[in-house]
Amino acid sequence: MASFSYAMNITCTVDKAPPTTPLHHLTSSLSSTLKPLLKEVKQLPLKFQVTESIKGAYNTMLEAFMDSTFKFVDTPGELIRANYAPVDEIGEAVVLSDIEGEVPKDFPEGVYLRNGPNFRYPNKLATESIFGRTSFNIFQADGMLHATFFGRGDDGEWKLSYKNRYVEADTYLIEKERNRPLFLPSIEGEPRALMVAILLNMFRFGKVNKDYNNTNVFEHAGKVYTVSENHLPYEVDTSDLKTGKIWDINGWDQPFNSHPKKAPRTGEMVMMGVNILKPYYVVGVISADGQRLLHKVDVKLERPTLAHEMGVTENYNIILDYPNRFGLGRLIANKQFIGYERGEGERSKIGVMPRYGDSDSIKWFNVKNHCSFHIINSFEDGDEVIVRVCRTSGSIISGPPNHRVNAGEWYRRAYLQPNEDSEGFDPSVDGVIFSRPFEWRLNMRTGEVVKEGHLTRNDIAMDFPVVNYRFMGLKNKFAYAQVVDSTRSSNMGLPVFKMLAKLYFDERDEENKDVMKVEYHKLEENHYCSGVHFVERPGGVDEDDGWLISYIHDEKENVSKVYIVDAKKFTESPIAKITLPHRVPYGFHGTYVCK
Repeated sequence: MASFSYAMNITCTVDKAPPTTPLHHLTSSLSSTLKPLLKEVKQLPLKFQVTESIKGAYNTMLEAFMDSTFKFVDTPGELIRANYAPVDEIGEAVVLSDIEGEVPKDFPEGVYLRNGPNFRYPNKLATESIFGRTSFNIFQADGMLHATFFGRGDDGEWKLSYKNRYVEADTYLIEKERNRPLFLPSIEGEPRALMVAILLNMFRFGKVNKDYNNTNVFEHAGKVYTVSENHLPYEVDTSDLKTGKIWDINGWDQPFNSHPKKAPRTGEMVMMGVNILKPYYVVGVISADGQRLLHKVDVKLERPTLAHEMGVTENYNIILDYPNRFGLGRLIANKQFIGYERGEGERSKIGVMPRYGDSDSIKWFNVKNHCSFHIINSFEDGDEVIVRVCRTSGSIISGPPNHRVNAGEWYRRAYLQPNEDSEGFDPSVDGVIFSRPFEWRLNMRTGEVVKEGHLTRNDIAMDFPVVNYRFMGLKNKFAYAQVVDSTRSSNMGLPVFKMLAKLYFDERDEENKDVMKVEYHKLEENHYCSGVHFVERPGGVDEDDGWLISYIHDEKENVSKVYIVDAKKFTESPIAKITLPHRVPYGFHGTYVCK
């Protein structure tokens, strides 16, 4: 999920002193109330040639102003409910011996990684100031990697171990050194306070927000990276989870989305970056060996769109443009930094762009308004391009439309199945984050949307889809997803997932031919999953020849495990349940990196 740090960086060069501040690019988009301040700011030189004493005085002044203006306040219990509560690092990897069932003999050696939010300072999640209150949300927590290692000893027997570790991004290390939160919350709260918080973060650190690194972990060209889309990826050493250097792709000066995709056949990586400044949306293509930026193009969207995903087919890049807006202009209008807009003129569209095309080559298709963060898959079928997503009518990242809305009540209604016949039904609230598989069929020859509609029954929500990665961008028969416990999520105001689903795109439901066949792998009562991933059987022929692997938490016993489920015997009991020595909080996306 969601992915989910969602405050795009305005990056300035920092030398432990005044950062370079190209804020003159902002002036045209800000109201007259801020222009006098920005007029002064933009006079700052691009490089400061000053003595160390002046640099120190500047930093001291900034810190004094911040400390006298914003105070981190105690927030016991906020965003740390149930298994979202953070955990400590365990240190060295712990050998695992409590295994129910057996790890398959032909399971590939490797490491199962899952990323997720883990607040380092869980009782300091909000600030108060003369400008108002600001607060963090779960998508802005520090990133922590959880890893289960699958290796064989000299005797050929499985040797398993577990380890967790914070992602030590540059910004994480700044706070770790001072042992206190330093970056001000700049996403949720009073708009005036958010605006000042953003400016202070920029002046002090050169960034609007931290590099969260809590959303996804992916592999390319033999290297593994952790990422959230407000920054470039950081390399990770899978042997000990140590954070390495930033993946600085020469020529890529944009944020990097959490779900880059490998193009079928070529192995090139396609990614995009979204920003609050022009260019709002940039597409890039990286070589299969990870060494070169082969293509970079401004899509030329008219407004900032907070898109989490893009898709690929054999020949095209798939662009989702929906009215999930973000940026400083919203704060000036007394709105939240991020918000799903439902006003007149807000439209959703899908762009189909040749792999190395430009903005003029994109064929745009107007579709019903939506907010689809996760793409299941996309592929070509004759004249048509098929795009399958987990679709919602609102944004979980945006949350309530403004800071005055009762957040608990908003989430309670937003997670539940919408009932248009119920008294007081409000389409802007009820069921807006009730996520269901959805398909568009786009005709490239006629420019028509041939078909759009839901694929599964209307009473079950699911998200965090995965496919056999060998079929990414190609026609596929199967996908897998996590099924939302809508009632519990509604009560918590945070997503929890109660079972797994297997989608059969080529088969229909026996009782309702209007929807596809779906099988469910049900978990025990009070058990919830996260980070599901498909692991292909080495030498497998069939698309579903492999296993689903997932972190599972038993809330009653407060014990976490790793489950391995045979994808061909999906409804049967897991073939292995591996008990972990440490609680694994609910998180976001996982992957399996073969040895």
